[in-house]
Amino acid sequence: MALLTCDNVSFAYEDQIVAKQLSFQINEGDYLCIVGENGTGKSTLIKGLLGLKKPYKGTITTADGLRATEIGYVPQQTAAQKDFPASVYEVVLSGCLNSRGLLPGYSKADREKAMKQMQLLGIEELKYKSYRDLSGGQQRRVLLARSLCATKKMLLLDEPMTGLDPVAVAEFYQLLWKLNKNHKITIVMVSHDIREAIEHADYMLHLSHEEYFFGKTEEYKTSNIGRKFWGGLDND
Repeated sequence: MALLTCDNVSFAYEDQIVAKQLSFQINEGDYLCIVGENGTGKSTLIKGLLGLKKPYKGTITTADGLRATEIGYVPQQTAAQKDFPASVYEVVLSGCLNSRGLLPGYSKADREKAMKQMQLLGIEELKYKSYRDLSGGQQRRVLLARSLCATKKMLLLDEPMTGLDPVAVAEFYQLLWKLNKNHKITIVMVSHDIREAIEHADYMLHLSHEEYFFGKTEEYKTSNIGRKFWGGLDND
């Protein structure tokens, strides 16, 4: 079942056309990594899938019963966000805000959901710690738990591993793999780590200034655009 469908989509960013004429589907249970050169519209596409940016051309449609506000989102983290003065529990719980609508405060179900996601990601013991005092890897887990409070179906992540050490990167990829395979969460992630992306993703979307590739990871590895971009890594 297709959760998201892009039909001949292009985006304009700073008077430049990026992510040109994209047509693809994201189905329930997919694990898709978006890769490519800088300036090709990867982050812009993520914002488009979230409904935060309108396409310059083409259409993006979601499955019945899936609203953009019900898609979990882990954005690129800024320096200001790293110093956010709130407890881990408060940050995770804020992921329930979209589902609250105009209702004030949080319900008992919201609080139970926040605890459930913290337990799932192994950060329940950090509940009362300040978010800004955590390591980079711990902060990413907190943001992931927050995004899981907003969705039951799909997570969109924009370069979530930036600035992490190799051990934290490997642990985070393993977390995403478990969420996808064991909990049936659809994963769509922008990544610069091509080796890890190829190892974990089922599908690849490669954006470039001239063309794009969308298909299964095994097909990407043997495609011209894929071999040119990551060529030889499997022979290291």
